[in-house]
Order: sequence, then structure tokens, then C-alpha cells
Amino acid sequence: MRYWLSEHPDIVGFRWSPTQSWGSTWSFLFTSISAYIAAAVALHLLLLLFGRRRPVTLGPVPAVHSLAMSLLSATIFVGLLFSAAAEIRDTQWFWRRSKTPLQWLLCFPLGTRPSGRVFFWSYAFYLSRFLHALRTFFTISRRRTLSFPQLFHHSILICMSFLWLEFSQSVQVLAILLTTLVYTMVHGYRFWVAIGLPVGRFPFVVNCQIMLLGCNLVCHVGVLLLHFYNGGCNGIGAWSFNSVLNGAIILLFLKFYVEMKSGNGGAVVDSAVEGGRKPSKKKS
Repeated sequence: MRYWLSEHPDIVGFRWSPTQSWGSTWSFLFTSISAYIAAAVALHLLLLLFGRRRPVTLGPVPAVHSLAMSLLSATIFVGLLFSAAAEIRDTQWFWRRSKTPLQWLLCFPLGTRPSGRVFFWSYAFYLSRFLHALRTFFTISRRRTLSFPQLFHHSILICMSFLWLEFSQSVQVLAILLTTLVYTMVHGYRFWVAIGLPVGRFPFVVNCQIMLLGCNLVCHVGVLLLHFYNGGCNGIGAWSFNSVLNGAIILLFLKFYVEMKSGNGGAVVDSAVEGGRKPSKKKS
């Protein structure tokens, strides 16, 4: 398995470039995000135009999507973990006098190019953001509402993952490992709920998101410290822009969290995040 996930020639020889990587141009980035937003708005308007009051029946599609995202996230996590270990093994001679492996994970050496094992899985993560964005259309079909924070959130994730590759941005290895680990659990739970199994009595998805945001914040602080006290980190300009985008995500999440708590009196409800069933109430 290690060979197929970290030593295959297509992985080792990967290079992020407009001629070798689909979706690697700025025009594609802006066009795809614009098309995503336009399609979501169009679906919402169509449902309003036809006056459909009941949710659109999607059958097993959301469950299949959640299962696919969980398996894909797990594959990216394991592949990137093996690839990061291999990259550290093969390149440590170059930077070992100035960095530890953990510092390398946080702070790429200046001059790092987007090629090789790690960036192959970063590219896979970038492409998976488009599959993840399909959840927006499930939400619109089920609830007949267009969530602009959700549109903004998915657009930010696509943009951030593009910048990671375009500028060989530091900290992306840890960010992808943390995100795919959390997404494996979150989408696995969503699949669990979608096939009719019991909903948890605690906000599983919300807790996972809090953990992910907290870990990302710690990693960003680590990059900042290493950049100023350890000779600089590659892609710090893109990191600065990504930090602003991450700040926007945190604000959106805090807004949702406060609304959830105030709206439910502190009750535990994952359905707003899941798009799934609400926990059933026991009769007294």
C-alpha cells in the first residue's frame, strides 16, 4: 500500500503546472467558483419559481456522497502521511541543520517548488473541494434555502487549496492532515445518519469543527513564529492571505455557533450542520 500511496512514479513525479495539472490556472479558479455560485443561485431561483414547498427527494445521493467523501478523505490522509514521511526522509539532508521534521511540516524552506509526493496529495485535496461543494445543492434541494455563508465557505476552501499549490505555501501538510482526518469522521457520521442510524446526543460535527479550527489556529501561530525567528517560510504572502480567509471562516462559524446556542437554548442539534435528521425526542 505504501508504494501505491507514496512511491508510485505518478506521485513522485507530480508537478503543479498549467500543462500537467487540470484546474491549475487562475482563470479556472475564478471561472469554477463563479459557476458554482451561479449554479447554486439558479437552483434556488428555479425552486422558488416553480413554487415547490416540499423538499426535493434525493434518495441515496447524499448518503453516497458522504461515504465517498469519507473514503476519499481517509485516502488523502493516509497518502499524505506516508508521503510526508518519505519527503522528510529524502530531503532532510538539505534542511536538518536548521529545522526539525515538525518545523518542516509547519514551515517549508524558501524556494520550495510545488512538485513531488506531498503536492500530489495537496492537488488531490484541491480537487476534492469541488466534490465537497456539492453539499450546497443538497441543502438547497432539501430546505429550499440558499445559504450565502455556505457558498462563501466552500468558495474559500477552493481558493485556499489552490493557493497552497500555487505558492508552495507552508503549513499545508499539517492543515490537510488535520482537515482530512476530521472530514473522514464527519462524513462518516453523516453517512451513518443518512442511512437511518441513530443521531448522536452531542454536537459531533460542531465539536469536530471547533477542534479543527483550534488546531489550524495553533499551526498558523507556529508558522508566524518560525518565519520571523527561523529564517523565513516559503509562501508567506499566500499564508497571510489565507490567514484572512481563515479568520472569515472562524467568524462565520462563531456566528453560527452563537445562533445555534441561542436558538436551541443550549440544546444539542447537529441537523443544521448535517443536513440530516433531527434527534428523535423520547416521550415522557
